[in-house]
Amino acid sequence: MLLEETPVLQGRVAEGAPSRALRANALTVLGCVFAAAVAAYMLVAYHLPLGGGVVMAAAVLLLFIFALVLRGLQHHGHQRFGLANTVTAVRAALVSIIAAAVFYPGAAQNIANAPWVFVALVLVALVLDGVDGFVARREAQVSALGARFDMEVDALLILCLSTAAFLLGKAGAWVLLIGLMRYAFLLLHYPVPRLAGALPPSLWRKFVCVVQVAVLCLILVPDIVQPVSSWLAAIALLLLCHSFAVDCFYLLTKAEVRE
Repeated sequence: MLLEETPVLQGRVAEGAPSRALRANALTVLGCVFAAAVAAYMLVAYHLPLGGGVVMAAAVLLLFIFALVLRGLQHHGHQRFGLANTVTAVRAALVSIIAAAVFYPGAAQNIANAPWVFVALVLVALVLDGVDGFVARREAQVSALGARFDMEVDALLILCLSTAAFLLGKAGAWVLLIGLMRYAFLLLHYPVPRLAGALPPSLWRKFVCVVQVAVLCLILVPDIVQPVSSWLAAIALLLLCHSFAVDCFYLLTKAEVRE
């Protein structure tokens, strides 16, 4: 996953304690998405097929994600949860079932048995990734919460896909670096506080993020096998390393100038 960036806020946005109206609206939206997601999980579990444990794991993960979103409402700065965040919530629901299918014990074999269902879920999540940001800008509801929500859903999806690529033998264990790099960067904030700084918006950063998801999705297609799958994953990893290196250099040199 790519590094954090400061969202460009459109309009007058004041962060602070969320109003009761915002909390009620967010609870309603997330509650509806959660209920619809659980019903959809049961349908997906039937077609993959996945056990009830996978459905439960996906529901628990989605509930945890939504709890974090509700906790971060003070960083939203708007009176309504917004359509953009609703789209991201739907993406979170898709990523939760993908994560459960990948990480639940024994579930990965079901991905190999029904790869096209898994690929279809990833493609829908990828398409929606381009929708939420566009909607937020169009409706002037860009916020720090929305940017972080979108970013962490992307990070989790990439971690799931890189793990699936490894479990299915599409690439060696090194492919896990694609999914783990974002979380390793977050851990580096502690020994290197300069890396916790804000980054300016970057089209290149967004492009590399899309490439990661697209390439990892592509190599999960049954007809894409070794060594082609490894080469594709290696290209994606090199692009990601370059993106991280550029942003880390920016953060470190910017901090040095300020000092």
